[in-house]
Amino acid sequence: MEYRKLGNSGMYVSEIAYGNWITHGEQVDQDAATACVRAALDLGITTFDTADAYAGTRAETALGEALDGVRREGLEIFTKVFFPTGEGKNDRGLSRKHIMESINGSLRRLRTDYVDLYQAHRYDYETPLEETMQAFADIVHAGKAHYIGVSEWTVDEIRRAAALAKELGIGLVSNQPQYNMLWRVIEPEVVPVSEELGLGQIVWSPIAQGVLTGKYAPGAGAPAASRFSTADGGTKTEHRYMQPSVLERVQDLRPLADEAGLSMAAFAVAWVLQNTNVSAAIVGASRPEQLKDNATAAGVVLDPGILAKVDAVLADVVVRDPARVESFLKRP
Repeated sequence: MEYRKLGNSGMYVSEIAYGNWITHGEQVDQDAATACVRAALDLGITTFDTADAYAGTRAETALGEALDGVRREGLEIFTKVFFPTGEGKNDRGLSRKHIMESINGSLRRLRTDYVDLYQAHRYDYETPLEETMQAFADIVHAGKAHYIGVSEWTVDEIRRAAALAKELGIGLVSNQPQYNMLWRVIEPEVVPVSEELGLGQIVWSPIAQGVLTGKYAPGAGAPAASRFSTADGGTKTEHRYMQPSVLERVQDLRPLADEAGLSMAAFAVAWVLQNTNVSAAIVGASRPEQLKDNATAAGVVLDPGILAKVDAVLADVVVRDPARVESFLKRP
């Protein structure tokens, strides 16, 4: 495993992080969750990403149990706040009330006194940014979080938050966007501004929700129990990643993965790690062997020629429009 600085902070993170969105508390039971977490630790993964809303708070609980007894100082635990954690009007968003109540719930479920990174899961247009950032500052100053991050914020929102963070004396060090070979909307604006302001990217969906593994063959149905399969055995064809033109181009990546000596999944993870503004790529897994495969991407340096071939193969199926970086105008 290789380790990188998180933005301009002094904290190192494993360049491959283990995230438990969808898996823990939904797809797998506690024994399977613990097995995956322990496999991650054996591979040198020290960074774990979750959120209070994942699986209705059950994902945090599962991660807390899986990490029980592990030396806390040797871990970097990340969680997030914004999405609903209850039925009440105040059980969501980035109001001071919800943030302060949510951090306490997260710490209780994670069985820890602090998180290393506390992230705004989306931008909240219903709460003044000053209120949100003051609440984050109070959490940092209380020792409940070391650093602050955001997720899927625009460049203007990041700039405003960075200015307030500086005034409040806290470290805004990261952004968590979707980023992969097919979805590159952060490259034109978010990455340059993040480099300027000292934020690192902690990217989610580096394998494009499994599409970049090549398991979805064009013209064929989705594998049973996969991300894009339906309960009646059909396929969710409306998703942008599941369009025939995309699936056909993905199959053309196989020779490039072979040339790099990697599986398709590891090749996709290695690709995002070539971006120097990426601090970590979040991978999910329901089985330890999936993590072992993904971890082979650590430390890989892809030849510029291979990177150019990736661009040529994917060409016009890549989404680059920076306007696609956006939060919800109203809270879910």
